[in-house]
Amino acid sequence: MILGPRIVALLLWSSCCLGPGFAATTAELWLTHPAGTARFEKQSDRLEFQASAPIQNQVITVDQRRRFQSMEGFGYTLTGGSAQLLLAMSPSARAALLTELFATNGTHLGVSYLRLSIGASDLNARVFTYNDLPRGETDPELTKFDLGPDRTDVIPILKQILAINPAIKLMGSPWSPPSWMKDNQDSKGGSLKREWYGAYAGYFVKYVEAMRAEGITVDAVTVQNEPLNPDNNPSLFMTATDQAEFIKRHLGPAFRKAGLATKIICYDHNADRPDYPLTILNDPEAKAFVEGSAFHLYAGKIDALSQVHNAHPDRSLYFTEQWTGAPGNLGGDLAWHVTELIVGATRNWCRTVLEWNLAADPQNRPHTDRGGCDRCLGAVTLDGDQVTRNPAYYVIAHASKFVRPGSVRIDSTAHSNLPNVAFRTPSGQTVLVVLNRTTSSESFTIESHNRYLSATLPAGAVGTYVW
Repeated sequence: MILGPRIVALLLWSSCCLGPGFAATTAELWLTHPAGTARFEKQSDRLEFQASAPIQNQVITVDQRRRFQSMEGFGYTLTGGSAQLLLAMSPSARAALLTELFATNGTHLGVSYLRLSIGASDLNARVFTYNDLPRGETDPELTKFDLGPDRTDVIPILKQILAINPAIKLMGSPWSPPSWMKDNQDSKGGSLKREWYGAYAGYFVKYVEAMRAEGITVDAVTVQNEPLNPDNNPSLFMTATDQAEFIKRHLGPAFRKAGLATKIICYDHNADRPDYPLTILNDPEAKAFVEGSAFHLYAGKIDALSQVHNAHPDRSLYFTEQWTGAPGNLGGDLAWHVTELIVGATRNWCRTVLEWNLAADPQNRPHTDRGGCDRCLGAVTLDGDQVTRNPAYYVIAHASKFVRPGSVRIDSTAHSNLPNVAFRTPSGQTVLVVLNRTTSSESFTIESHNRYLSATLPAGAVGTYVW
């Protein structure tokens, strides 16, 4: 049969512009039940789209014509402690776990983004930076800079991860500069002395370049983890005006001079202080070097992030950290994290959602003394080769497997009892993550392209629908 040019054009338009989702007749459901009877498991029930709408009160209409931000990835922080525990596993068990987490085929999670600490975080076994000196000594030219402990744990694990998923993106965040750069000469608290702003900018440059020499590309850095929290060990207090000054006079120019494409991201702290990133972005000289702002949610409300987006829609937002407290509660943790992060952060313009942190041992170790977190539950608990998958594992799984980098958030009907968010993937799939936050089973209808799918979620359950 010979097709006329108008018919050929129509078929091509339908394929390119409407995509596979237009003709979808069935959907997959991946379910996690709060009782643990299903843990991110593909359901065998056949879910079929129908031409007519069933009579139900709640409808989630997915409209791919309304598009928002593109996504860079979902994942965790790979702390030095996480890497140390992974290295303690047998090679075969470690390879199996890393494949499960980072491979993009089969039933694997496809984690696509990792945050790293620049130097030690409070979930390292001990405090260090890449330029530690005896008290009273300084090194303005950073001649003694060395990645040091990271060469024994973080870098070997990263290389194994990159062999599994070469496209994974990495973000570096410092907890503290070297103590000799600080006014209190201590790893905990204190502020960066102005006389060392230039040296500290050089420290960032050396970090990015040293990682690149190891075959590791750092896509972005935040200027300071939790700049308004001087109580962790390590930590640093940095005001918004000081951060703006550091970025526009030192860090930005240093990156430009070195020819680095690494993104600079400001703030990296709680949603209760949108004024902090706004102070930086409202400074045109600082903004010129800043890709966007990063947030945590230990204080404030997630919708505050949209204030920053609305004021500077030409800059990105990133959600970079949220802990789960040990021993964890699958039902409660799942509901809160999906509502506030997978749904809330992405509906408020975030391009990443990262949980804190990847791994800890059964006693929530390692962590530093004098302020390290001793209640932070890893996404996995590692006891030698024994792996326990915790709430954060499943929270990220519900997005990371299907919402691949380059996916775009699309519009879906908001419901208070059924928090949800939808995405269109680069391959043309539609992904809808829904939580039933009520205490009883909820039935609802998913509408897409004027076709209708009847769905039911148990109380407290989360489902990822893919078509």
